[in-house]
Amino acid sequence: MDDRINVTRSSMPSLDEYVEEIRGLWDSHWLTNAGKKHEELRGLLREYLGVEHLELFTNGHMAIELSLTGLGLDKGEVITSPFTFVSTTHAIVRSGLTPVFCDIDPHDYTICPQSIEPLITDKTVAILPIHVYGNVCHIEEIQDIADRHGLKVIYDAAHAFGETYKGQGIGSFGDVSIFSFHATKVYNTIEGGAACYHDPCLDTKLAQIRDFGIVDEEKTAYIGPNAKMHEFSAAMGICNLRHVDQEISKRAKVSERYRERLEGKKGILLNTIQKDVKTNHAYFPVIFQEEAFGASRDEVFNALKEHNIGARKYFYPLNTTLDCYRDRYDANETPIALNISRQVLTLPIYADLSLKDVDRICDVILETAGA
Repeated sequence: MDDRINVTRSSMPSLDEYVEEIRGLWDSHWLTNAGKKHEELRGLLREYLGVEHLELFTNGHMAIELSLTGLGLDKGEVITSPFTFVSTTHAIVRSGLTPVFCDIDPHDYTICPQSIEPLITDKTVAILPIHVYGNVCHIEEIQDIADRHGLKVIYDAAHAFGETYKGQGIGSFGDVSIFSFHATKVYNTIEGGAACYHDPCLDTKLAQIRDFGIVDEEKTAYIGPNAKMHEFSAAMGICNLRHVDQEISKRAKVSERYRERLEGKKGILLNTIQKDVKTNHAYFPVIFQEEAFGASRDEVFNALKEHNIGARKYFYPLNTTLDCYRDRYDANETPIALNISRQVLTLPIYADLSLKDVDRICDVILETAGA
């Protein structure tokens, strides 16, 4: 019997529900290019997320990259965090922009507002903050800085689907907010992503850019890729959206059990519970302070692995230490991010993870340090 616990597990509807959702495709033969399912999902997501404008993409990465293009940002510097999945940094670089890395808040791991302003130069065109693990950025402070300096704000909200801040959908902040609907996320369309924005002019522009830049049969105005979401992914998204609130509720129970078992243990720091944020329990990050806990992050990781339990060093290595960036940046310039990347481990969390398995995970962790 395979008793492996993976770090995550994709949420899926019943097979019958999905088959019923895609049945009509065999009649229409319309499989891509903004078909019926695509447009239905687009409308449902606008309502669920509380946003006025939204476009779908083949993945979250292309949503970031093409939103930068749509905003007319093709040169200059973008202030961002190195404590993120590499896609965020790649999207900036691939758009012809230069990332400028800012350190993070040691409590919620999002970009530190007090560290942003000293990095602004006459080349700065935007700030690209990341809602990390579902922890929401310091929105008011970031927007104040952007307004005073005339900068665009593009949020990477890949971890924050379904969240609200002060009762407002998280996708409604900044000039653009980006979601990922990858299979590992709280909500998935198998692969997919979306950009939420305020400027209605982006409706047509983003749709055209993601379709090779084609305007009509005879005109191509932009240099764009093929970044369209197809009907099968949209159908999966329609199904999963029906169940996402229930999935988040189940994740909450997993998070609560972890806190019951690990909170207050010497050398263990758990994720911040933020005021005014309705969280989605996307991840459960734990910081292991080796000297106080009695074991390093890597020792805990290896112990879990020996017990057939998957955990993830997320985010490690830090983006500025990756082979493709280390010669351009000094990771020591963001010491908090560097330190957290060496101590953090995200534990398994998904809707169907049993509390018995959570206890099994916690037992291994505590036994590693003899706690």
